[in-house]
Amino acid sequence: MEWLWILAFLGMVSTLGFQRASLSVWTFAITVFLLLFSILSQTSFGLVSLDWLLFAILILPLYATKLRYHFITRHILNFYRNHMPTMSSTESEALAAGTVGWEGELFQGNPDWNKLLNYPKPTLSKEEQDFINGPVKTLCSQINDWDITHHRLDLPPEMWQFLKDEGFFALIIPKQYGGKAFSAYAHSEILTMVSGISSTVASTIAVPNSLGPAELLLHYGTEEQKNYYLPRLAKGIEIPCFALTGLEAGSDAGAMTDKGIVCWGEHEGKNIIGIRLTWSKRYITLAPIATVIGLAFKLYDPEHLLANTKNLGITCALIPRNTPGISIGRRHFPCNAVFQNGPTQGNNVFIPLDWIIGGPKMAGQGWRMLMECLAAGRAISLPASAMGGSKMVAFTTGAYARIRRQFKMPIGRFEGIEVALARIAGYTYLMDATRTFTAAIIDTGEKPAVASAITKYHVTELGRTVISDAMDIHGGKGICLGPRNYLARFYQAMPIAITVEGANILTRSLIIFGQGAMRCHPYILAEFNAAMLENESLRLREFDKSLMGHLSFTISQFFRTLILGVTH
Repeated sequence: MEWLWILAFLGMVSTLGFQRASLSVWTFAITVFLLLFSILSQTSFGLVSLDWLLFAILILPLYATKLRYHFITRHILNFYRNHMPTMSSTESEALAAGTVGWEGELFQGNPDWNKLLNYPKPTLSKEEQDFINGPVKTLCSQINDWDITHHRLDLPPEMWQFLKDEGFFALIIPKQYGGKAFSAYAHSEILTMVSGISSTVASTIAVPNSLGPAELLLHYGTEEQKNYYLPRLAKGIEIPCFALTGLEAGSDAGAMTDKGIVCWGEHEGKNIIGIRLTWSKRYITLAPIATVIGLAFKLYDPEHLLANTKNLGITCALIPRNTPGISIGRRHFPCNAVFQNGPTQGNNVFIPLDWIIGGPKMAGQGWRMLMECLAAGRAISLPASAMGGSKMVAFTTGAYARIRRQFKMPIGRFEGIEVALARIAGYTYLMDATRTFTAAIIDTGEKPAVASAITKYHVTELGRTVISDAMDIHGGKGICLGPRNYLARFYQAMPIAITVEGANILTRSLIIFGQGAMRCHPYILAEFNAAMLENESLRLREFDKSLMGHLSFTISQFFRTLILGVTH
């Protein structure tokens, strides 16, 4: 009988935990169980009394909040504050950037699959489909990647003009400024098609439509800035770049040493309050040919000409290339993908405050701006580029395995080759589904910080596996460079996709698991924010609220993991 009571109790608490029952339901259920146990069991009075005592010790602190605050929560909070690192404003802004959608349910261990399936299927508008069937296919037919990467080391002049004339640099710019206003899905589809033929051409299109002046202006620019720059960017009159990565600040962009000082200076013959800038950036795509530079720097105001604080924080400004003091260094050569890329420096460059993106009121808001724009942009450019190459690889490798014969039979019939072919096909399908899903949720208005990181990381990593398998299958044909080698340039350029817009090791560790766990968990971020509050009583109350929720959630997760694991 005792074992039956134990099994009944375990069954009850497992059910309560699995169903995420509230504290009142737990209290009522255990009280009823103990009453029945006291009346019906043949257990000694001493053991029954001990059960009631243990129950009281465990349950009463959960209701006696003031006692719990003093004897339990206060000590845990002090330990927490003493051992948790402080969070800088840049770290806090990066953590809070973007939105969390369905992917948050994965981290919480309770995904609603119907919600996933009910997301609208992305489709192309007639205008978008016509652009793909027209200018995009025309562009693809013009591309000779061997000529671009081996002979010219640049796009042909007529191709540059075609990109400008047909609006390839205006995909995300609204129509009122002369742009295309295409969806994220259309943007991704265009880059996928082009990157299957040339990663150089795809990168040239991607940068003006990804993190750069146009997107920042759209979200944060003043009306004057939008009206002047967006039409010029849409027509290709201005070629933009965005300078973020510094000599010492790569993944840790918040550690940049590039700085601007608010001061008096001369501009166009007038003495005005502006910013005197010094910077040194590298790995900046389109920098060698850019006519306007988007720049991220740390802004300081030692004389309090703009604000009451000296350290205003990271700021973004838009600076014409011909401004005195700017220089462009020698071009980089990124793995034979010859898109324009290089360093830019500024020495004692004076600019008006109005050149801050969004005007003076956005001084110090640059990090938030960058993180919010990266949250969406990361899900498009690199996944689409890896996807286009992988689709090309899937088509060509499947065909090659059928026509290439060894031992008097097609190599595609060898089991070892079949394994690699199956990986190529399966991974390409996975990549396309992931790319499409993330583009679709961006088009619903989300800025998916975590989902975009998951997409960028996994699609590019799978792309690396796909091209490696293709090179293995092609053997000598894959490793000898020439105009008929359709794999080698993609193989060479694959590390670029792994590295840029958040290197994959960083993306996995810091964004997917770091930001993902904190943003998607229902209590961790709330605990951290509560522990940082200045008001002591409010800090204790809010921390206790989050702590109790976290405790309940952990118990529930234990039972759900156990039951779901045992029952499959």
